[in-house]
Amino acid sequence: MAGHVQDRWYKTETEPDGKPHRVKTERHGKGKRYRARYVGPDGREKSESFPDRQRRQAEEWLSRIEADMSRGQYIDPKAARTTFREYAEQWLESQTTDIATRTVAEMRLRLHALPHLGSRPLGSFQPAHIRAWTRKLEEAGVPGSYARVIYGNVRAVLSAAVDDGYLARNPCDAGSVRAPAAEAKRIVPWPAERVFAVQAGLPERFRAMVDLAAGCGQRQGEVFGLAEDAVSFDTETLHVLLQVKLVGGQPVFAPPKCNKLRDVPLPDTVAEALKLHMEAHPPVEVTLPWQTPDGSPVTKRLLFTTPSGQAVRRADFNQHAWKPALVTAGVIPEPRKGERHQAAREHGMHALRHFYASVLLDAGENIKAVSEYLGHADPGFTLRIYTHLMPSSRDRTRRAVDAVFGRPERD
Repeated sequence: MAGHVQDRWYKTETEPDGKPHRVKTERHGKGKRYRARYVGPDGREKSESFPDRQRRQAEEWLSRIEADMSRGQYIDPKAARTTFREYAEQWLESQTTDIATRTVAEMRLRLHALPHLGSRPLGSFQPAHIRAWTRKLEEAGVPGSYARVIYGNVRAVLSAAVDDGYLARNPCDAGSVRAPAAEAKRIVPWPAERVFAVQAGLPERFRAMVDLAAGCGQRQGEVFGLAEDAVSFDTETLHVLLQVKLVGGQPVFAPPKCNKLRDVPLPDTVAEALKLHMEAHPPVEVTLPWQTPDGSPVTKRLLFTTPSGQAVRRADFNQHAWKPALVTAGVIPEPRKGERHQAAREHGMHALRHFYASVLLDAGENIKAVSEYLGHADPGFTLRIYTHLMPSSRDRTRRAVDAVFGRPERD
C-alpha cells in the first residue's frame, strides 16, 4: 500500500506485561477519525481525512493512489481540487502570445466558460461535463464557428492542466465529446459592381481603402496601418509591415497577423489610386505605442487618418463610414430612426479580401502565391477557404488541349 491509515481517535499503548492496549486519544469523537497518509512522488507526505465508519473508504483511496503512481497517472489530490477558474487564470497569465490575443481568450472564457465550468475542481472533470457545456452554448445561440473557438480555448486550458499535473486526462479527448460544428458556409465573393458601389458610398478620404483592400488583399488593420514608406511605387510593391489594432480599447501599432511580414504586388490601378489619395490627403505623422498600451512609442506617416489626424479606429470606421456605405450600395437596409445599423459580419471589410482572392484564382494564380499575398500562415488554410473558387481540372484540361491544337478557348 502507498501508505497507511491512522486512527486519530485511538492509540496503542504497551501494558506493563508487554501486551498492546488501545486507549482513547484527546481527539476522540472530534473531527474526522481516519487520516490516510502516504509519500508522494515528490518525496513529501500527503494525507486525506475520512469520517468515523469510513476506514474501508480510506484504504480504498490509498489503493487507488498506489495504482495511479504505478501507472504514472498520479495526480496530487490538492492539485485536483483546484477549480477550472483558478487554473484558467494561471494559464492566461502564463501565455506568451501577444496581449491582444490573451485579452480575447480571457473574454471568451469569462463570458462563455467560467459561468458553467469555473467552480468545478479539475480532478472531477468528466466527458459528460464538457458535453453538457457545449450543449449550453448551442442553446444560448452561440454561432457554431464562434463556439468552436471558445471550445478550443477550454480544451487548451485542460490540456495544460494535464501537462502540469492537475488532471489525469483531458475530457475533451474522449470519443464521446465533439467540438461544436462550424457552419458549412462557402465564401461568395462580391461582384465588382458591389465593390465599386460600396466604395462610392464611403467618405472621399476613405475611398482608396477599397482599392487597397480589394486590389492588394489587405486586412482592415493593415489598411489603417499603411505607412508612406511601405509603398514602393518604383518597384511596384506594397510592403505589409504593420497594422493598427486595439488592445484594451487603445490603438497600438503591431506586426501583421501571425507576424507575417510580406510583399504584395502593387497593381498600376491601385498605385494610381494611392497617388491621388496622397495628393488630396497627404500622409500624417501618427505616434502610437508598439504592441501594448505601455509599449515604446513609434511614429509613422499614415496614409489613412481621421479628419483630426488620428489613427482610424475599427469600431468608429465600421459604424460611421462602412455600414452607411453598405446602406448606400443596397447591401443592408437603412436603419430605423433611433436604431443601429444591421449586423453585417459577412459584409465587413474582410469581403474585399475575398474579392481579391477570387480575382487571382479566376486568373489562374496558384494557391501558394495567393496564400502568400493574403498573409496566411499556411497555404492549406487558403485552399480550404477558396478551393471552390478555383477553376475545375476539367476546365483547365479542355483549355490546355484547345490551346495546343489552336482552337478558341471555351468560356
